[in-house]
Amino acid sequence: MASDPKVHTFEEVAKHSKTKDCWLILSGKVYDVTPFMEDHPGGDEVLLSATGKDATNDFEDVGHSDSAREMMDKYYIGEIDPATVPLKRSYTPPQQSQYNPDKTSEFVIKILQFLVPLLILGLAFVVRNYTKE
Repeated sequence: MASDPKVHTFEEVAKHSKTKDCWLILSGKVYDVTPFMEDHPGGDEVLLSATGKDATNDFEDVGHSDSAREMMDKYYIGEIDPATVPLKRSYTPPQQSQYNPDKTSEFVIKILQFLVPLLILGLAFVVRNYTKE
């Protein structure tokens, strides 16, 4: 039987995130999927988007076939050290500039949205009354 599998750190696996060098973490195991990049039915972009994180959920959400799961064995290169995997990937949303920091102009717009239709209605009423006579 084969010797103990090599244990990889998360940082080491995260470095392999290119088309010509792509490693994935699935269910605590590390796979070198570089040879499969061109053959993947979803394209290499799908595999590249799963690098640098635990891709187990991404893999399971797609609903891969049994043959796809069996195919993974030939790409297996070791285990991931669970102590090095971040518990939660921190997401920082991009900074957005305030659309309209001056609230007074917002108030003016709302007043105009109310007054302009009333003015048009009033003008139509006046024109109708003066053209009757």
